[in-house]
Amino acid sequence: MKTSSPRFKSLAVTAGFSFWFFIITTGLGLFYIEIFLIFVSILFTITQIFAKRISKGLDVFAIINTKIFLSLLYIFVISIYGILFKLLRIDLLRLKKQNHSYWLDVDESQDVERQF
Repeated sequence: MKTSSPRFKSLAVTAGFSFWFFIITTGLGLFYIEIFLIFVSILFTITQIFAKRISKGLDVFAIINTKIFLSLLYIFVISIYGILFKLLRIDLLRLKKQNHSYWLDVDESQDVERQF
């Protein structure tokens, strides 16, 4: 972000704050599209007007927002995979012997001759 233009930084920070505003208000059950549009337009206008003056501050907000967003995304993706594997009874490490498995058993495939 340090090499980006101040206008682009302000656009990125506006998008980040808009995303978090949407997530928080939706989570609290207080989301209204009118309030959201007013928030985005005011934030966009202010950050575009003062983009050159607050460029370093926009860098900080953009970096923090990116780190938080990516870490939460990583945590939720890993959690979803864990929940789905638990629900579907998928044992990736094959710690338990299962009667119904789609994997070939190595002991049974010893009778296969080499075909060259």
